[in-house]
Amino acid sequence: MVFDSDGTLSDTLPWLRSVYNGIAAGRGLRTFSEEEFERHRDLHGRALLEAAGVPLWKLPLLMRDFRSRMESHSGPLHPFPGIPETLFRLHGAGLRLAVVSSNSRSNVERILGPEVSALFEAFECGSSLFGKASRLKSLLRRCGVGPAEAVYVGDEVRDAEAAREAGMRFAGVCWGQHRPETLRKQVPDFLFGTVADMAPAFLAAAR
Repeated sequence: MVFDSDGTLSDTLPWLRSVYNGIAAGRGLRTFSEEEFERHRDLHGRALLEAAGVPLWKLPLLMRDFRSRMESHSGPLHPFPGIPETLFRLHGAGLRLAVVSSNSRSNVERILGPEVSALFEAFECGSSLFGKASRLKSLLRRCGVGPAEAVYVGDEVRDAEAAREAGMRFAGVCWGQHRPETLRKQVPDFLFGTVADMAPAFLAAAR
C-alpha cells in the first residue's frame, strides 16, 4: 500500500494555504483570497496552473519553496486524527506500506513522527507536482511488487491519474484537497469518507 502525504496522511493543507501568498508574491505570481482558494479547490493540472497564473517553468521553483518553508517551520504540523492508529493496524496485519509524495522525506517523517515513519519500508519523495507516476513505478520496482498488487492512496485527481499511469489501483480520501464528487469522477477502487473507513476496507480486500 502506497500513500500520498499532504492531504492524505498529514493535515498540512491549511498551513500550505497560509504560506502560499507569501511564496507566490516572492516569485512574482498572483495571490489568492480565501474565497478564491475555495473556488479553485477542485481544479487540477493545467487548469490549476492557469488559474494561479503559474507558468510551467516556475512550478519546480514553487515546489522547492514550499518544501524549504516547511523544513524551517517550527510550529506544529500533525497527521490527521486516526492516521497513526490506522497505519499501525495495517502494518500489524502484515500489509507493506510505502510513501510517494511531492514533499521531501524529511518533512514527511517529521510530521508523522519516528514511530509512525518506521512503519514504512520505502519512500519516494520530492517528485514534481505532475511526476508521481514515475515515482510510483520506481518504488514498485524497488520493492518487487507488481502494479496490480498495489494501491495508491491520495486526495487529489493527480494521484488518481498517477496511479492509473503506473497500472495501480487508486483509493481516494475525502478529507484532503479535492471534494468527494471530484474524486468520484475518477472511478476510484476505494473512496473513503473518514479515516476510520480505511483499515476495515483494506484488510477485507487483502483476505
